Amino acid sequence: MPFTRIAVREGKPAAYRAALVDGVHRALMHTFNVPEDDIERSDDLVMIQITANNTRTLEQKRALYRTIAENLAAQPGVRPQDVFVSLVEVLKEDWSFGNGIAQYAV
Repeated sequence: MPFTRIAVREGKPAAYRAALVDGVHRALMHTFNVPEDDIERSDDLVMIQITANNTRTLEQKRALYRTIAENLAAQPGVRPQDVFVSLVEVLKEDWSFGNGIAQYAV
């Protein structure tokens, strides 16, 4: 399932926010074949987004996801089903750690 972030100004009614979520979800089901009920989550859902260089192997990524879920299950007690991780991979030249310099660009 795609990771979807919807931002609206504070103060919008709950019904309005729910309609936005529903509209986007229906579009994803129709166009991306996202299942209606993908994974059941609780109110303890934790969404983690990690941005990193695109240098990790598939095995490293799988190990990362598994280890995060295991660590959060152990402490503070988050169910693995409630741990959602999105890894955003970028090129080395896409980073600037300050001073307007692309430190990794060669």
